[in-house]
Amino acid sequence: MKTLLLTLIISFWAYPCFAGTDEEKGLQIMQEVDRRDAGFGNSRADVKMILKSSSSGEETLRLLRMDTLEVAGDGNKGLSIFDSPRDVKGTAFLSFTHALEPDEQWLYLPALKRVKRISSSNKSGPFVGSEFAFEDLTSFEVPKYKYKYLRDEKVNDQDCFVIELYPQYEESGYTRQISWIDKERYIPLKVEYYDRKDALLKTLEFKGYRQYLNQYWRADEMLMTNHQTGKSTTLLSENFKFRTGLTVRDFDQNTLQRAR
Repeated sequence: MKTLLLTLIISFWAYPCFAGTDEEKGLQIMQEVDRRDAGFGNSRADVKMILKSSSSGEETLRLLRMDTLEVAGDGNKGLSIFDSPRDVKGTAFLSFTHALEPDEQWLYLPALKRVKRISSSNKSGPFVGSEFAFEDLTSFEVPKYKYKYLRDEKVNDQDCFVIELYPQYEESGYTRQISWIDKERYIPLKVEYYDRKDALLKTLEFKGYRQYLNQYWRADEMLMTNHQTGKSTTLLSENFKFRTGLTVRDFDQNTLQRAR
């Protein structure tokens, strides 16, 4: 009897029950996504960015480092530094995510030797020529969206919740997003982005997830495909390290100009 009770308790914790309207259910599911990824502290990763053109299929490789700092009661801070090729070496991007207040973002361009602040109206623009927009590089914060549960569906044989997200922050380049959330691990497997005319703009696919610290899942590969241009950008991440001692001092505008 004790064994059965313990099994039921574990099953309830691992597979939460969601109830209410489709909007309430969507919110509850995304709150669970957020809860399961909380507490990692900080992380570092080496990233290969592969830009693929639509016409010739030519590929361009860029190497960069990505640091992330979790901030209690606010969104994450992120710092990306490009190491190659030569034309982008030293370029650095700093991002402070907030829930409903405008995100703060800065880009250091070594050729100009100055820091450029990214205005709210430019958040939908391409990040360093990639298919990722500046707003795609912020951390997920529950209050930034309204939600609606749509259906259950499989992605690559994985059972998923399909959730529609409606941006609540100003100047978003998207009217909505549709996200496929793995029911077992509560991680996104696919996201569709719809532009301001509500036409399908891009699809982001997450592949090769690995678990770190017995809790946190990170994808080895993120493929963003632009359906309107035929271009794509792949981010291949490796050498993930967590709780490396990063602090807020490692994420300020002075850090941008010191980036090498």
